[in-house]
Amino acid sequence: MTAFANISACVFDAYGTLYDFNSAAARCRARLGGKADELSALWRQKQLQYSWLRSLMGAYVPFWQVTGEALDVAMRTLGFADPALRADLMDCYRNIDPFPDVPGVLARLKAGGVRLAILSNGSPDMLAAAARHAKLDTILEASLSVDAVKIFKPDRRVYQLACDHFGTAPARIAFVSSNGWDAHAAQHFGFPTAWLNRTGQPRENLPGAPLHECRTLADLPALLGLGSE
Repeated sequence: MTAFANISACVFDAYGTLYDFNSAAARCRARLGGKADELSALWRQKQLQYSWLRSLMGAYVPFWQVTGEALDVAMRTLGFADPALRADLMDCYRNIDPFPDVPGVLARLKAGGVRLAILSNGSPDMLAAAARHAKLDTILEASLSVDAVKIFKPDRRVYQLACDHFGTAPARIAFVSSNGWDAHAAQHFGFPTAWLNRTGQPRENLPGAPLHECRTLADLPALLGLGSE
């Protein structure tokens, strides 16, 4: 696609795109008594909901706090009152697992001369820990956090952080997210955007329809002109 022809950098959302947010509850599956998937889904729902509501309220706090507050509600809703389990779930989230396709694809993009960064709601310490755990810290140029502007996605100031970091216009930065709302917002901002629709979700009715939709990150090198495997 011509919109992706002159890309000098590629920016990724973190949670759900590169890092599997379900992996935290999955590691504690035996202790969750058959409710691991339900807890993970509710935890994620509340995490995003609270980030949007805090942005609207002008009540920013670091995403680590939002993540803990969301987990507390999810655990209460499902009847868990176990401080040790809560601590272990948060530790698993800090050291979150990447999706299997991530390390190889990002290494290939970097070898092809594409500058790589994360742009995330995550707090700087969360993003640093995740990159180390996934062994992406030597591949990524930066993990850019909303903490620099004290507001969460999809505020336009967040997407501007990538332009400021790379010193280039939005049209030269490809953006990749598994979150439909994030992909729409990034495209609306001006990034040529690929929606990594891992689970086959329907498109959102929002401004800024993503230019490309894929089910696997492995499609990305060809999209950016690096050829297929």
